[in-house]
Amino acid sequence: MKTAHDLVVQAKSHTLEIPIALADGAVRNADVLIDVREADEYAAGHIPGAVHMSRGLLEFKISGSPELAARDLNIVLYCKTSGRAALAAVQLKEMGYLKVSSIAGGFDAWVAAGNATAQAATPVFE
Repeated sequence: MKTAHDLVVQAKSHTLEIPIALADGAVRNADVLIDVREADEYAAGHIPGAVHMSRGLLEFKISGSPELAARDLNIVLYCKTSGRAALAAVQLKEMGYLKVSSIAGGFDAWVAAGNATAQAATPVFE
């Protein structure tokens, strides 16, 4: 029986992981940057320009987005440390996406490298 760790290791063996030193360029060149963490993680801080699609709903959200239908889009994924992003990358490849990669070390590595972050706007009720 496989563990979650086993599945992540297997997924990473089939996923192009972008070293953190090259991640800024990959983010700039991406057609779409997807944060696959949970909504509260995204709201607390994310890579500027990222769209949120939690890992659990990724396949449904991407299928329901006509602007993401082209299978040759350059898609860069990330999560907290890169496990969920690797699992998501495998699924997107299974769906026919040709250019899928993830950021090695995820958001934690992005922050540790001193890269910029953004926060979701908090609604103001008056």
